[in-house]
Amino acid sequence: MSTFARVRALQRGLEILQALNAHNGLKANVVARITGMPRPTAYRLLETLEELGFVTRSPSDDTWRPTLQTKSLSSGFRDEDWVAQTAVPHMMKLGRRVLWPIDLATFHDYRMVVRESTHNISPFSIDIGVVGRDMPVTLTSGGRAWLAFCPDAEREQILAGLAVRGETGGGMMEDRASLDYVIERCRSLGVGYRSGGFNDHTMSLSAPVMQGDRVIASLTLIWIASAMGFEEALTRYRAALIETASVIASERSAAAENSAS
Repeated sequence: MSTFARVRALQRGLEILQALNAHNGLKANVVARITGMPRPTAYRLLETLEELGFVTRSPSDDTWRPTLQTKSLSSGFRDEDWVAQTAVPHMMKLGRRVLWPIDLATFHDYRMVVRESTHNISPFSIDIGVVGRDMPVTLTSGGRAWLAFCPDAEREQILAGLAVRGETGGGMMEDRASLDYVIERCRSLGVGYRSGGFNDHTMSLSAPVMQGDRVIASLTLIWIASAMGFEEALTRYRAALIETASVIASERSAAAENSAS
């Protein structure tokens, strides 16, 4: 390869990193369109950057994102991108073990947003295209896990914001005693839960992913309500869900410490 070709490849690789840093996940064809390079070239460079540890591909939707390694080059890495690098492998492992789909959601703009999912590998999934979907806080197990395990001041701020926005939770917000009961039960179970309401066809459990006293994500297992009762699912899956959330939290903290050192 000539010297000019090597320089051109470097230029194109940096253009791809810049494109990924400017967006929250891109597919290879979109990278090619944004950078103006042929799709085979873009895909080849993405694979090269992946081998070098600078980007990672999400198995759920084939989007590419920067990794922590990009901090050695620039400040373009976003803290939220730990999801693809740290959480997804453990989500896939748990999903293959329990077969039911696993979602990971984060709190954003007073909604719970699905960041990653194993619906694509679950034989029991009845939903597709859930990544990027936003859902109500008080009616979902992920939102309830967030409310139950976040600091008190954060919880009150969230609830105040939901009230201003008219997110009543189907009457639950008007009855604070009912909401407090749900939150206390979530704490006693160690997980958020949903046994109906938001989607009558499914139930779910959600373990908080913690960083210190902060909740940074909710790890949710969803099953078909007619296939299994709530108490049975709680017995079968609660411990594994909590354990997986704890492992993700530990690796997230270790990665953050390494990047800061």
